[in-house]
Amino acid sequence: MLHAYSPGAHGLDRLDQDTPMVPGAQIGQAIWIDLYRPLDSQVAAVAALGVEVPTLADMEEIELSNRLYRENGLDCMTVVLPGQLPDGRSVSGPVSFILGRDRLVTVRHHTPRSFETFPDRADRSMAGCTTPERIFLGLIEEIVARQADLLEGIGRALDAVSVRVLGEAPQDELQHALRQVGRQGELLGRIRLGLLTLERALSFFDQTLAAHPEGKDLHAIVKNQIRDIGSLAVHGDFLSSRVSLSVDATLGMINLAQNTTVRIVSVVAALFMPPTLIASVYGMNFTHMPELELGWGYPLALVLMLLSALGTWAFFRWKHWL
Repeated sequence: MLHAYSPGAHGLDRLDQDTPMVPGAQIGQAIWIDLYRPLDSQVAAVAALGVEVPTLADMEEIELSNRLYRENGLDCMTVVLPGQLPDGRSVSGPVSFILGRDRLVTVRHHTPRSFETFPDRADRSMAGCTTPERIFLGLIEEIVARQADLLEGIGRALDAVSVRVLGEAPQDELQHALRQVGRQGELLGRIRLGLLTLERALSFFDQTLAAHPEGKDLHAIVKNQIRDIGSLAVHGDFLSSRVSLSVDATLGMINLAQNTTVRIVSVVAALFMPPTLIASVYGMNFTHMPELELGWGYPLALVLMLLSALGTWAFFRWKHWL
């Protein structure tokens, strides 16, 4: 898909609002072109504007030279953001920002929520939406705000898990809580990776502002955004420690529940050990066993087995093992 935007009275107006953008459409007037899983024809249409669209394989390269570079007067910055695939699965995927003098081109193969909400809120950002650079910074601001919301959601989820784990939750709920903590930890890892790549992209962009007419104003915005990312990174570290604590607490409660079960089974087994010993003695096949010929031999054996079980139980109670 290809969506093209230009500044409007409120936020950004989509030029392809009524019909899907096709290569023959007039996209030269767009200040922001958003490519989502682009077709070959759409890649060719953007290439006709002088912007080479990277492939997914290029975007997934981890070397710094493939993530942050300048080529033919265009700044290409690739970050890794959490989002969703068309089938609803949550993933972390690369998003490329190709920034030129006339327009911003973004390339993505998944759906970070910020790309859906930003066009209607672009005029509310600190940078505004009058130039490609300001749209880029406004989009970064929206992305950072989204990461902050996700971190708050993780904190609330961990609070709910703590209430269940530290309460009188049965073992099946503890296992469910452990799975939920694992999912929150996975999401937290994606957010922290996104914040790291965003900070690197902003630092690269900040270095290109020396010769920019609005470099001083944009530098102040970049500085504030890097400070916000640093604050979220600290919050992410705190949540990471909470995830570890929640995992340890949940595993501890599961172990306690299992230990209680094992203790009960062990006590039952111990109670039957003395009667089993007595029964084993009288089950031996020796020729001379006087008790076998006595009339009270069988009742005596039963009484001994009962008394041995009661004695074991009384000993466990005296030791406070029961």
